[in-house]
Amino acid sequence: MTAVAAGAGPLVVALSTEDVTLVVDLGGRALPSVLHWGERLEGLDADVLVAMAGTGEWMNGPNDIDVPRRVAVLPEHSRAWVGRPGLSGSRDGRAWSTRFVVSAVRLDGVPVGGSLAAGPGRLEVEAHDTGAGLRLDLELALDRTGLVRARATVTNLEDAAYTVDGVVLALPVPAGLDEVLDFGGRWGRERTPQRSALRTGSHTRENRKGRTGADSAFVLHVGTPGFGFDRGRVRAVHTAWSGNHVHYAERVFTGERVIGGGELLQSAEVRLGRGESYASPWVFFSTGSGLDEVARQFHRHLRARPRPVSSDRPVTLNVWEAVYFDHRLDRLLALAERAARVGVERYVLDDGWFGSRRDDSSGLGDWVVSPDVWPEGLHPLVDAVHGLGMQFGLWFEPEMVNPDSDVARAHPDWMMAARDDLPVSSRHQQVMDLGNPEAYAHVRDQILAVLDEYDIDYLKWDHNRDLIEAGSPADGGRAGVHAQTLAVYRMLDELRRAHPALEIESCSSGGARVDLGVLERTDRVWVSDVIDPLERQQMMRWTTQLVPPEYLGSHIASEVSHSTGRQHRLSFRAGTAVFGHLGLEWDLTAVDEDTLDEIAEWIAFHRRHRGLLLGGDLVRVETGDDHVLVHGVVAADRSEAVFAVAVVGNPVHSPGPLLRFRGLDPATPYRVRPVVVGTPPAGLVAPPWWGEDSTVYSAPGPRDTQRDPHRTVRRGASYPGAVLTGSVLARVGTAPPVVDPDSVVLFHVEALLG
Repeated sequence: MTAVAAGAGPLVVALSTEDVTLVVDLGGRALPSVLHWGERLEGLDADVLVAMAGTGEWMNGPNDIDVPRRVAVLPEHSRAWVGRPGLSGSRDGRAWSTRFVVSAVRLDGVPVGGSLAAGPGRLEVEAHDTGAGLRLDLELALDRTGLVRARATVTNLEDAAYTVDGVVLALPVPAGLDEVLDFGGRWGRERTPQRSALRTGSHTRENRKGRTGADSAFVLHVGTPGFGFDRGRVRAVHTAWSGNHVHYAERVFTGERVIGGGELLQSAEVRLGRGESYASPWVFFSTGSGLDEVARQFHRHLRARPRPVSSDRPVTLNVWEAVYFDHRLDRLLALAERAARVGVERYVLDDGWFGSRRDDSSGLGDWVVSPDVWPEGLHPLVDAVHGLGMQFGLWFEPEMVNPDSDVARAHPDWMMAARDDLPVSSRHQQVMDLGNPEAYAHVRDQILAVLDEYDIDYLKWDHNRDLIEAGSPADGGRAGVHAQTLAVYRMLDELRRAHPALEIESCSSGGARVDLGVLERTDRVWVSDVIDPLERQQMMRWTTQLVPPEYLGSHIASEVSHSTGRQHRLSFRAGTAVFGHLGLEWDLTAVDEDTLDEIAEWIAFHRRHRGLLLGGDLVRVETGDDHVLVHGVVAADRSEAVFAVAVVGNPVHSPGPLLRFRGLDPATPYRVRPVVVGTPPAGLVAPPWWGEDSTVYSAPGPRDTQRDPHRTVRRGASYPGAVLTGSVLARVGTAPPVVDPDSVVLFHVEALLG
């Protein structure tokens, strides 16, 4: 359908879902600006929308500009915006400030000729700056999930090259949202929340590591001061890009606030010839009352993607912490047999199966099964695993290479470098230049050869170093992170086309690549290399701000954490892990029969409830005590829920705050039962509302001498619990149990219907 020219008069489009309205001013042939983004507005018609036109444009007094101010989704200085511009670039210093004029507007592909209100939809805006010789195609959509997403494509229309230095997209934030929440972190401490005030100026988070980063802003929020999981007005932004990127919140002297994001480009990384284009990544924006509403919008987005993952996710054993590089077939077969016994459904062989890879100093990049370790290939192990009824998975690190490898010796120019010498080494690794077509084809073809030979169900894709001085030798050392990121996406897409049933995990030194860009192409993220449940309680709590539980690799590790040295009981490790895609990272051949039985109980519990655990709505509860974390999942129809109370330190008060379980139907009565799987948490003492249990109690242990032995929970205990309405559970709560620190207590909540 042919587009119609956008006129110079008022043109306002309103898009709405059940909860969110986006009102966009497209008048005056200027780039679209947002008049309202937030709570749903009622009573919108063409007359109301026309009346709204211009309400976002105003002047600040006698010392201000002589024309109305306009802040577009791609902000321009030529429209009197004095903050960060949406497009930065030039032709060797010329055409650096744009003034785009809109030539066409479409809604879901249909030309827009007047103001209108509609449901969810996508606006496509075509604009030109004839003086700069540029075309801009801007997409702005309100999805059924309630998320707003935007991206821009810049095309050079002239012979002279145009260098794109950056493209960011932004939406306005109402007055009063003066607090920022984003994230920091490091390896083993991913997604650590941090708060600050939004003052005049810019709160800018840039990531230059060539991957998303363990310390990335992740999701940047602004909200009313003190906003929490279930309170406060909140706006949020996430850049769906796995390379260098930026998130920011900005308040200018006039009081206007915006949040935005985009790709962070390095010097001359994108240089457009005539007819060439640069497409920004999608930038996602969320709004809600509290952090849980924001998170659920992102969750709905991932659950609605063309290839969603099922909540019926196979329980996984990864052998890394069990064997590391010790790939003896007899040992690996023994692990497989024990894994099958406890209910594991997927077995993953990690690093060390290829080339000369007997430790982390050599062989990386040679994706050929090692004949020294595997004289018969991987067939004996793959066949045995499938014979035990489990899927088989295999580890790769396609973007990395050891200088001590066959491929690096044959093609030293395939390692990324900005100068004649190599960048500083990290874990004995350099980066394979996948922007080089020859290097790309070599890596892709080696992976496909393995996937074609073996019946592999699952690919663990790792990425264990930052991209420092990541230039492309094939292009004179020119900055190459942009091309590298696109090449990774392309390879993932090619592997998927060749093997449509293959499931792919994004691992990156643990959780250093968790974003909506990589999750368009992968089915799971590894939250962190640290599986210590005390650390995982916080990391899982905050990773779910973007990613729903079914995408989060969540494993039960050995009693003593390999990464922190802490020792925890199985009930704490398993009670933490069951709220994600459950797995084991543990040498089961060194575990006694009683412990194997207890592991099997936990896996059986997870498998029995995983439709809820991995498919329900996320709920996180404020307790007023940082040592007591309450979270859960509630079925979409509010018929059932599972909640966890994690005590991660000595509570400020004993026995601790009343437990409030949100998200249930207020008027419905629910039976609330504690769930005791395997050996109870240390020192668990039941409150009276749990009711009487038929279990015969044994004598109390030393830690129970100051407690009533008739309230001390033993293995196998089963309690009737209590019946309370959803309103009482959310607003009043129940008395908590007493437990020692580093403990989790689970509760199953079922509606009493009929």
